[in-house]
Amino acid sequence: MYQTPSRVNKLIWSLPWLARYPFWRARDLVRRATEENGKPSHLIISVGNHFEPSWREQGGWLDWDAQLARMDQWSEKARKIGHALQDFDGMPFRHTYFYPAEQYYAPLLDKAAQLQSEGFGEVEVHLHHGLEGSDTEENLRRVLVEFRDALAEEHKCLSRMDGKGQPMYAFIHGNWALANSAGGRYCGVDAEMHVLRETGCYADFTLPSAPDQSQVPRINAVYTCGHPLTEARPHRSGSSLRVGKAPSLPVIFTGPLVFDWTRRLRGFPIPRMDDGSLAANYPPSHARLERWRNAHVSVAGRPEWVFIKLFSHGFFDHDQDAQIGDGMRRFLEGALELAHRTGDFKLHFATSRETFNIALAAVEGRVGEPGKYRDYRLRQIMQEKAEKSATVSARTEFSS
Repeated sequence: MYQTPSRVNKLIWSLPWLARYPFWRARDLVRRATEENGKPSHLIISVGNHFEPSWREQGGWLDWDAQLARMDQWSEKARKIGHALQDFDGMPFRHTYFYPAEQYYAPLLDKAAQLQSEGFGEVEVHLHHGLEGSDTEENLRRVLVEFRDALAEEHKCLSRMDGKGQPMYAFIHGNWALANSAGGRYCGVDAEMHVLRETGCYADFTLPSAPDQSQVPRINAVYTCGHPLTEARPHRSGSSLRVGKAPSLPVIFTGPLVFDWTRRLRGFPIPRMDDGSLAANYPPSHARLERWRNAHVSVAGRPEWVFIKLFSHGFFDHDQDAQIGDGMRRFLEGALELAHRTGDFKLHFATSRETFNIALAAVEGRVGEPGKYRDYRLRQIMQEKAEKSATVSARTEFSS
């Protein structure tokens, strides 16, 4: 069970990225002033949902019947907001469901896969491990491969590069401890990033994790690991994705990590960290959208395509209004209306897979509407199965 650290620990752990923050901001301002088309005109919004229907505030897991009931309630809300809201491309608002491998239960995944088949989200991989002591590389590989194959073969989730090869997946680490970045807690495998690459992980969406110990100095970026993948925390630095330079996998997608200076105490501004979380105590708003936009997470050389990776914990029940309920619907309606009225930007709702595909399209020099590249390289296994079935049916009907 995750334990909340002290304020002193949080400050100490935050010093590396806080020290980097002013330099990041200065470089970003210079870059935007000098690059052509530097103003973000396409905002690609994705929600990485730490999707744990088992979660309970008192600890332990809910029983399977309670989890299935929760899943039904979530599905109803997902369909409701998906039908109500479409982006510039006519795509529905939806989340990416990072389901925990250690809590696999086929009937729950059947329901998540059904949502995916209807276009209201996609399923990817989440994992909590090393909770009782350090995990091993061998066990981690086994768990990831077994879960990957169950998702792909039993539920037709995940994707393949150009429709071929082993299943590929996006990843979020439980308790934020990606690649043993939390001082040995909640992981224990230094070579975790190497295992992720071997087993088909195309991108990690864990960050930001501030003020946790696992937060690395690199912020507000789409980048590759700058250190050997067999080391702990190989993503602590690395090169940004850039037009014309093919990236090594897995790519690191961070969400925004910026400061909100709107709070006041006796007239003095009190900074608040805005990390893209969707929660009742910090609901989405126009002001937050501007901060997320100004974090300017993009591929170098394609600054007009900005990636806004948000995150949520879907079964913190009190937060659901800000994630997928009426609060989120009102926010997105306002954002879509603002985009239409001002013409300053276009909103695109994307899953993690689509976000990765759009980033690869940017790297390979594609231009124009980013929504054209949702299926650029990684293709849904589910969609390919459906297309093959339709082709076989058409051939059978023709021959008869």
